[in-house]
Amino acid sequence: MKKYRILLIATIGALCMQACSMEELPITSGNKALVFGSTQGLESYSLSFYQQLPSLSTLTSLEGSTDIGVQKTVSSFYTTAYSAETSTSWSWGRLRTVNYFIDGIHSELCTVPQADKDHYEGLARWFRAYFYFDKLFTYGGVPWFDHCLKNDELDEMYKNRDSRDVIISHIIDDLDFAAEHITTTSSKGNTRISKNAALALKSRACLFEASWRRYHNLGTADWTAEKLYGLAADAASEIMADPLVQLNTKVCTDAYMFDNPSLGAYRSLFYSKSIMTEEVILGVQASLDDLVTGDANWYWNSASYGSCACLSRAFIFTYLCADGTPFTDKPKYKATLFINEFSNRDGRLAQTVKGPRYEISGGGWRDRRPNIVDGTAITGYQPIKFVEDATSKNGTAKNENSQPVIRYAEVLLNYAEAKAELGQLTDAEWAETIGALRLRAGIQDKPGVTSSKPTKVDRYLQETFYPDITDPVILEIRRERAIELVYEGFRADDLKRWKEGKNFERVPWTGIHVPNLNAQFDVNYDDTKDFYVTYDEYGKVPSYAQNKYVQVYPEDSPEQGLRLDENPDGGYDLRYEVIIKRKWYDDDRQYLYPIPAQVIREYANHGYTLDQNPGW
Repeated sequence: MKKYRILLIATIGALCMQACSMEELPITSGNKALVFGSTQGLESYSLSFYQQLPSLSTLTSLEGSTDIGVQKTVSSFYTTAYSAETSTSWSWGRLRTVNYFIDGIHSELCTVPQADKDHYEGLARWFRAYFYFDKLFTYGGVPWFDHCLKNDELDEMYKNRDSRDVIISHIIDDLDFAAEHITTTSSKGNTRISKNAALALKSRACLFEASWRRYHNLGTADWTAEKLYGLAADAASEIMADPLVQLNTKVCTDAYMFDNPSLGAYRSLFYSKSIMTEEVILGVQASLDDLVTGDANWYWNSASYGSCACLSRAFIFTYLCADGTPFTDKPKYKATLFINEFSNRDGRLAQTVKGPRYEISGGGWRDRRPNIVDGTAITGYQPIKFVEDATSKNGTAKNENSQPVIRYAEVLLNYAEAKAELGQLTDAEWAETIGALRLRAGIQDKPGVTSSKPTKVDRYLQETFYPDITDPVILEIRRERAIELVYEGFRADDLKRWKEGKNFERVPWTGIHVPNLNAQFDVNYDDTKDFYVTYDEYGKVPSYAQNKYVQVYPEDSPEQGLRLDENPDGGYDLRYEVIIKRKWYDDDRQYLYPIPAQVIREYANHGYTLDQNPGW
């Protein structure tokens, strides 16, 4: 048995390494029999698919610069530096391994019971849908391949792009088959693809495509926005009916949870060593013994290893007060000091960024404050969502906290948005979805906030992020989605499907409030002055302030870095400016990535045509 397993793993490894193009793999009938001749063979091969899921390190660094996420280096895609010549992401190897497996299941060599065939085909089709959904939001229409191509199938291999209708149809078909035939309902740590994982991915994909068609005016007779919103809601509702799936309420006692430990269930989802399986539908389990670890502390707490990613104050303002009212309704809210911004707010704020009461094991006062001085947190809103509260984890790749890939909170958000876009969301459904997420965050239970739909438009939220949206329900769902899913890899795609691409360029990258220049001020409760903001060079700073030195540049300076905006209520606000400015083209080309120019030339060299996306 051991010899069989070693041979099988070696065979699968060879298949995966060779699957870098759409050409036929040199597979012998003996190798095929090894894979498809038993349920054990199918199981072993199917494990290779899980390599397509993001790793722990990837899951904690999914988002780059957006309208709410600030980084020192802007993705070239959102500047003028990106072109079809620099695009290199056109890859089909992962699809090749999946289609090879599906073809084998339907071959005469596969003699396992039909139920086993269906289960493993469902698993493979989940990964095919996962692959094509990535292609859909990256490129739009792409060629659809449902089998392994032979070397002489040139017309198929070099066919032009199929329409979005074709791609979303196949994604839905694959996920429907997966949901019907995958027999896994739960697994240890929910690390395996299950029926609910198929329904959740279907909800995600249908919501994306429904929004794209509504806001980009691309509906067709076969696939209207309304039809897709309905499918997204239906898939989500099946999961919501499962009594074993619920929002997490457990709290990691060793994690920083602000003043009220009971509010720590949100951050615990990303802090716990074991996956919180009540909410996490699919996750990646960390294990120091198995060398499955992450590098979140290194990424988020290092100015050299990480991207210095942090949040903008424009976004921080969107976190509600604990009584459910907008923070921006408070008088002179713009002049609120950092030390006071976290009081009586949505509990997720202090569980997402380093607040004034943050504590870390093994650290001194420099570790408790946002790291503006060393450049790690350039706006002052430094994320802690994924890190462990121990300096011993900094500078290493030994994070032991597991991470979700798909979780129930997203399902609730998908359902609420789909039903709201259809004009069908009831007060009871609001309470079950948005209301439930807000209650977990410690927001007061009351009408218009948690127990029923809102009726009033938040002008700040509308004017800053969604100027074309007048429906208060849609606005509040978007607020909730941005806050609940921040830094989980959704923001850029959400803006694109809502056709809010201009946000990438126009929303300011603002930072904390500065009460006075050339004077020390405190941002937490440790009785130590934290920052000294000045236009002066380092050598002119008083010695007592040199370890608190934050330099800002004049507005017309060519230097990349911090600027100051005068606050109408007194003092100043930090703002971060990059040398290569954020750019959103007026022709909206950036809603889709370009097909790499080299691929188009390859098609042409073989006598075929591959259409480019508009504007590229």
